[in-house]
Amino acid sequence: MIFADKQVKAMRKLGVMPEIFVLESRTNPALLRRESGRFQQCIASCRPDLIHAQYGTVTACLAALMTTIPLVITFRGSDLNPAPSDSWLRSLVRRWFSQYAARKAVRIICVSEGLKRRLWWGHDRAQVLPSGVDTDVFVPRAQSEARAELGWEAAERIVLFNAGLSPAVKRLDLAQAAVVQAEDLCGPIRLVLLDGRVPHPRVATMMNAADCLLLTSDWEGSPTIVQEAMACNLPVVSVDVGDVRERLCAVASSVVVGRDPAEMARALAELLAAPRRSNGRDFVAAVAQDHIARQTLAVYHEALGRRGRC
Repeated sequence: MIFADKQVKAMRKLGVMPEIFVLESRTNPALLRRESGRFQQCIASCRPDLIHAQYGTVTACLAALMTTIPLVITFRGSDLNPAPSDSWLRSLVRRWFSQYAARKAVRIICVSEGLKRRLWWGHDRAQVLPSGVDTDVFVPRAQSEARAELGWEAAERIVLFNAGLSPAVKRLDLAQAAVVQAEDLCGPIRLVLLDGRVPHPRVATMMNAADCLLLTSDWEGSPTIVQEAMACNLPVVSVDVGDVRERLCAVASSVVVGRDPAEMARALAELLAAPRRSNGRDFVAAVAQDHIARQTLAVYHEALGRRGRC
């Protein structure tokens, strides 16, 4: 999980020394039993002051059931939101596990207000903290320089889309439909897909080379891709999902649209007709990785009764 690796790096800069434990399976009962034993061994070995579970579901539920060590949970989206790609039963079970774990947590972090509202309980123990963006990696560069590095044509109209590992969940179909209609309004457009495996430095280069980012997901927590685009001054066209409206409310050359491909197409065509960079970088201080790390450390202190043991 890239976001977890980034957070570990930022927390270490603050003097926190995390021991990372990754569940090898969340669905196979036999493997889960083995993983439970491995988790107990890890706890006995490193004797942590607290446990910070990234995501709810089985991950947080396991920690809640198997130890009395203070538990902090970060809910990120698919653990509390419906998941159209899953069966209704699997989605329901996942959310039930998340809600059970939330009841046992001493502190809860949600990456958006929308997720916090989905909690059944524990609102008084919950606060909103986005994942955070590395503002040292995601920095504005000259578009011509970035395109030359990638071998992209200088005159192309380029729209960036984060398909991730599940294009259907990210609604690639909507993005493609919007681009086709936008081409009728402004001419040829190249839709460039990110597949979730592109290294961050290259993503930053692609953001500086593109003309805009398009986001069409049905569900999100706090899409880091939008924060990264802001840090690179890349204009954004997005549906109203997660905390996007809040993030883009004062950002120029960016717009929140409905889920109608025609409306998305008009917004894309307007941006691409006279390409210009946004001022998103002016608004990323609140989601900068180091800032989020300091706030997370404060949550740890609260979880430990403000004893400062971490």
